[in-house]
Amino acid sequence: MTTALPKKKPVATWALAYLYLAPALIFILVIFVYPVLNLIWRSLTQVTEGVTRWAGLESYRATLSDPVFWQALSNNLRLFLAVPILVVLSLIISSIIFEQIRGWRVYRTIVFIPYVLAIPVVAIVFNNVLQLHGVFNTFLSSIGLKSLTTDWLGTSRTAIWAIMFVVIWKELGFGVILFLARMSSISEELFDAAKLDGANWFQRLWNVTIPQIATVIEFYVVIELITMFSWVFAYILVMTKGGPGTSTWVMEFFIYEKAFPYSQMRIASAGAILVLFFASILMFFQARLRHRVEDING
Repeated sequence: MTTALPKKKPVATWALAYLYLAPALIFILVIFVYPVLNLIWRSLTQVTEGVTRWAGLESYRATLSDPVFWQALSNNLRLFLAVPILVVLSLIISSIIFEQIRGWRVYRTIVFIPYVLAIPVVAIVFNNVLQLHGVFNTFLSSIGLKSLTTDWLGTSRTAIWAIMFVVIWKELGFGVILFLARMSSISEELFDAAKLDGANWFQRLWNVTIPQIATVIEFYVVIELITMFSWVFAYILVMTKGGPGTSTWVMEFFIYEKAFPYSQMRIASAGAILVLFFASILMFFQARLRHRVEDING
């Protein structure tokens, strides 16, 4: 008994398929591929008196030997500490609101409002709140804690942590709304069964809610890691301008300063490629972790 071989699709069908894909492919090439290739070319060449010459890895060596680059990278890594804080706070707040406590609609709105505000607006407000004679220090002095007052944004020791606090305040609403949306689709029977078994609020959160929204938590973690690595430039520029000194430089600010005020486009291009490299490593490990979790869960 012989099996019939599958018929090959006519060439015209393949051509038509690629014709439909062409706009998307052109968009990807123009918006993503070309800028990356252009950055790589800029980082490997040097323009001297209008003449472009090959410079090799010279700009990468200069970037990696720059202590400010490593300080900027370390600040981004410090900001990563905001991600677990955001996840925990979002879980707790969304779970409390999900219980539909009195006034839960108002609380949901209040939590979400900061997320829809423009970053410069938030940064300017907190710039006034956290300065030496700002609202926060005035409050501490009024309750007898004047010894704790400091210039939160003007001190190298506290500036990056103050910025992290502001980012957490703004990003928290996104996590709460995201988790609430997923919780609303969980079967009520699971919560009812847990209540019948005598599970308290924390046990229901740990054994029912978290397993059911695990994929949403993973998505939120990835989004916030990307935010902490490549979306905090506006906070830095408005609140501290990288100061005091270079204590609040992050990778975005490093690239911006090298490209424009210092006119070191090669260094800026090399920094951008390194950021892309680190982000790719981050996404690779995230994908590997997800595959392992899926394999464990069967």
